[in-house]
Amino acid sequence: MCLGIPGRIVAITDETRMTALAEVSGVRREVNIACVLDRPIAALVGEWALIHVGFAMALIDADEAARTLDALRDLGEAQEALEAMAEGQKALEGGA
Repeated sequence: MCLGIPGRIVAITDETRMTALAEVSGVRREVNIACVLDRPIAALVGEWALIHVGFAMALIDADEAARTLDALRDLGEAQEALEAMAEGQKALEGGA
């Protein structure tokens, strides 16, 4: 299973190499946009994409991006809660 993280394409960095700068939760990184290049390259600026290991894999709309980011935040919070519960259980059992 692979997980795509929503990111917004904010700039084209190299047309020849088909790379762009994408912002993912406030962090900017260069990604390859060859898989989503279905229009003139400059038209991708401002678009949302699902990004996986440095590649924009699919274009998505802003609503889907927001729902996915919310779900990922919820998963992270759930994981933190589960880890805290496990630590609490270890402490009750006398382990550390």
